[in-house]
Amino acid sequence: NKRYTHSMSVHHTPLTPTVFHILLALSLKERHGYEIMKQAEEDSAGAVTMGPGALYGAIKRLVQDNLIEEVEERPDPELDDERRKYYRLTQKGKSCLSVELRRLEELVEVGKRRKLIHAHAFAA
Repeated sequence: NKRYTHSMSVHHTPLTPTVFHILLALSLKERHGYEIMKQAEEDSAGAVTMGPGALYGAIKRLVQDNLIEEVEERPDPELDDERRKYYRLTQKGKSCLSVELRRLEELVEVGKRRKLIHAHAFAA
């Protein structure tokens, strides 16, 4: 499949939950580390929690891979802690997230076709 081959050149799928949720959190806006952690926790309904070591290790790798970048412009120092580093998605990061979301969507479709996902499966 040509599209799948192209997606592999963008990133190695599947993404880890930590990387996926960092990219997902940054899809909304530029954020600093603590905001990324809180958004990931919210987006995953508490299933994904990251300590500072995991978060900043992943951020360092994502910057090296050019999926995210540090924002040069700083918020008004009167309104923000000057030590905070803010990050945003690069174009490569947006493409990577899009490819991963498509991959997950295709897997969900397989589950639906095989009747593995039922409307009432998660009802209490």
